[in-house]
Amino acid sequence: MPYHRSGDASAQADKLSGIVEESDLYEGFAPHVETSEIKTLDFYNQPKPSGKEPALRSYTEIQQLLQQGKKRDVKNILRENSWPINSPIRAQLWPMLCGQHLTKQQMLDGFYWEMVHQVFGTTELSEKPIMLPAFVDATHCLPYHLTSTGRAVADRIVNVLGYDCPDITYSPVLYPITSILLHFMSEEEAYMCLAGLVGSKEKVFINQTKLQHEVTWKTVMQIAKKHTKSAISYFQRICPGLKLERVFMDWCWWILAGLPFQHLVRIMDCYFHEGIKVLYRVALVVLNLFHKECQSNNEWSPDNIKNDIGNALIKFCKKIPVSPAKLLHAAFSIRGLSTQYISRIFIKTEMLLKSRSVLNSGSKQLIKSRSSDNLPTSQSQVNIQMMSHTLTIREKLHSESCRNLGEKSPGHRAIAMGVYPIHNLKSQVCKNEDLFTLWSWLPVRITMYQPVLLYTTEEHGCSLTTFYVRVEQHEPTLLMIKTCNNEVFGAYCSSRWFERNVKDDKGQRQAYFGTGETFLFSLYPERAKYPWVGIEGDKDLGHSSELFMAADSKMITIGGGEGQAIWMDENIRFGKTDGCKTFNNPPLCPSGDFEIRVLEVYGFVGI
Repeated sequence: MPYHRSGDASAQADKLSGIVEESDLYEGFAPHVETSEIKTLDFYNQPKPSGKEPALRSYTEIQQLLQQGKKRDVKNILRENSWPINSPIRAQLWPMLCGQHLTKQQMLDGFYWEMVHQVFGTTELSEKPIMLPAFVDATHCLPYHLTSTGRAVADRIVNVLGYDCPDITYSPVLYPITSILLHFMSEEEAYMCLAGLVGSKEKVFINQTKLQHEVTWKTVMQIAKKHTKSAISYFQRICPGLKLERVFMDWCWWILAGLPFQHLVRIMDCYFHEGIKVLYRVALVVLNLFHKECQSNNEWSPDNIKNDIGNALIKFCKKIPVSPAKLLHAAFSIRGLSTQYISRIFIKTEMLLKSRSVLNSGSKQLIKSRSSDNLPTSQSQVNIQMMSHTLTIREKLHSESCRNLGEKSPGHRAIAMGVYPIHNLKSQVCKNEDLFTLWSWLPVRITMYQPVLLYTTEEHGCSLTTFYVRVEQHEPTLLMIKTCNNEVFGAYCSSRWFERNVKDDKGQRQAYFGTGETFLFSLYPERAKYPWVGIEGDKDLGHSSELFMAADSKMITIGGGEGQAIWMDENIRFGKTDGCKTFNNPPLCPSGDFEIRVLEVYGFVGI
């Protein structure tokens, strides 16, 4: 069995540093590393800067800051402290950084070795090669400086992770990250680190599906078009027929397969805390540096690179002319690359790809074009009529409940005929028959668009900040809540949640926003729709009957006037529901107070 450390942190560091026989040069590496291949010399023999350098921060200092919740301070320390590649600090630092993202606390005591025994029938390391999971990219199983034993350990970790996380279907970077971790820690610790990265709810570290992988490289491409315009223009000028997609599909390999190991290790110091956005920034610097070298170094002349810019980028990274410290300094000096900005690009790209996937699925394709007033074109209406015979078994079962509701709208007929595939939705909140009922209540023009899941507490965590990042720019949105008592209710919100920030003529934020198209609904235990009271044309409505939506950093509210129809806290965990004047509704759950099990928010593609 590969070595396993136990005891307190300092004892672990002492044990790790004591495994080396030759010298202290490689004290920071684990036993399954071929240390003779690792270069720890000064970068390109550049002279050390003069003057007294500030002391490097210790593991204990960083640990205390993390325990105090001072993540920003930790971020700055990780960016600024260039620990040597052989520093023992990573044996403790990396597990701590990855551990803060860990959600499966039950894994902490012997979980990994139990899983190993389940998968392989023994905890002894097999001498025979292990077949790797299908999600691994066989062409990029990068071992770096691992020995043959180290590689076998990496194979086993990836297999166990695949067994424990069956939702991982495509993750080419997972194996290289595993290999990097194993340079500084035991097998069990490396697995725990990966479990934290894969299971993180707040930040993205490792893509786990082909869709996520594609969205990521296309996001990098979109960001590069804005932040490295000169480089992109240069590549397109020397290669008129160049498709940027072919270059950016391999963006992660510029870093993971191209950069020297000492650069990679310093990048990981920051990546394990901040997430994939660190790699985005490094990729942009690589592009800018490559462009600069192309103009001054004959090795990278247009004739030498125009036939394969992607491969030339990786070769350039192997000889990158800046130190790890300068690379990171340049990466973190890029302005206008906030987490919110990256998230907006990512979500927009994700929605586009999902909508294309939906439109391309199924045996019959519909006309996508819409008239300027958001109603279907005449050709689309003809398609609806021609497909009236395509009721599925599920929709037939639902037809009785539709008749009971007396719903005759064109929108509902389109749903029943399977023209707009809401049956493809996999809601964790309500059943399929409830979805059909809910769709029958939507405005007719909205039923013509493909719904896309924007936010769910199951995948994106319980944070109002994350909710706003993923949802606030979309209009309209559909909120569905399932409580811990299994009540299901929600609201159709007609306006963007971003309007909470809009100011009036006096420079003050408006308390409430939205329109009379907003409505409430309940699906369980009772089915009911609660539209705006003003929809009936009552002329005596006061201000209290027009309180549709309100939000700030601490809560969101839907419906007001002598009560709040739906109120949720900043952690999206607890809420309450009252009757209100805006919708003339009863409380949407019997107790009034509720605990949220799942919240899902949907947007609509193409609006």
